[in-house]
Amino acid sequence: MFPVNFSSSVCFFIRRPLFTLALALIPATSPACSICGCSLSSDWAGQGFSDTPGLLASVRFEYISQSSLRHGTDGVDTAALAFPNAAEIQLSTLSRNTTLDLGYSSGSAWGLSLAVPFSDRDHRTIAAGDTAASTSHVSGVGDVRVGVRYEFASPGRTRGVAVSLGLKLPTGGFGQNFAGGPQAGTALDRGLQLGTGTTDLLVSVTAYTRPGLYWGWFAQAQLTQPLNARDGFRPSSGLGVSVGVRRLTSGWLTPQLQANARWDGREAGINSDAANSGGTSMYLSPGVTAELGGKATAFAFVQLPVFQRVNGLQLQPRWLLSTGLAWKF
Repeated sequence: MFPVNFSSSVCFFIRRPLFTLALALIPATSPACSICGCSLSSDWAGQGFSDTPGLLASVRFEYISQSSLRHGTDGVDTAALAFPNAAEIQLSTLSRNTTLDLGYSSGSAWGLSLAVPFSDRDHRTIAAGDTAASTSHVSGVGDVRVGVRYEFASPGRTRGVAVSLGLKLPTGGFGQNFAGGPQAGTALDRGLQLGTGTTDLLVSVTAYTRPGLYWGWFAQAQLTQPLNARDGFRPSSGLGVSVGVRRLTSGWLTPQLQANARWDGREAGINSDAANSGGTSMYLSPGVTAELGGKATAFAFVQLPVFQRVNGLQLQPRWLLSTGLAWKF
């Protein structure tokens, strides 16, 4: 399952007895204050389920603009707040994430995956006690993910269950500072760094079937569990569930729809923002895949929030976009 991101974390089917790619639209990182900009970017999981042996490669781009400050289930009007304020008031986080996903299928039950993410993120916030905004910009390689998959499929592979097990490795840096404003030169929140500094266990179970000639569906559950803490920071655990359906037509476009839900716990450690981390989110995610000829496929999905509940004060997106290209070699 693991691109990844994986999060992920957008499952899509193309016109085969099973889906060749599945992108889970569930964020695998916490939508916390300290994870602003990462609630979806790290783990839109890319899975390589294929009925022929060989290499599957994809490049995904994710655009995530977080500009809606929330408390619990309510929105917060930042224009009505007085400064200096006793709390940190985040203004915006814009993440542009590109992930290279490589997967190998044995053509039978086993598969391997590698995901290398590159993030480019801008962040603006007014720290507690400040009257002006501090800004940051980080870009570079994030936490690489590796995984192995085993699939139990029916004859003809019209239905099956796949189990994936993987690791998120601490390859991304976590020593960036604010670049401008009153906080310039001080450490950026750990959740806004390129990496968490920790190794995380990634587990997913996916069931899929094609009950008719023109319809297919899937259900997936994903668990992200940190295995350690580092430099006073332990990221949150996360659990996501997705269900999706596709409509196969005689044309080259395949429309799809997903429902996604995710729960994230709180961060921990002296360098965490435990009070403003964790929550629950639910999304509807329409999308489409397009066969480009040969062994190339394009895809695009929009994620629309239908429910958001956060702990403390956190920035949330009003919508998210994921698009990309995939090739089977």
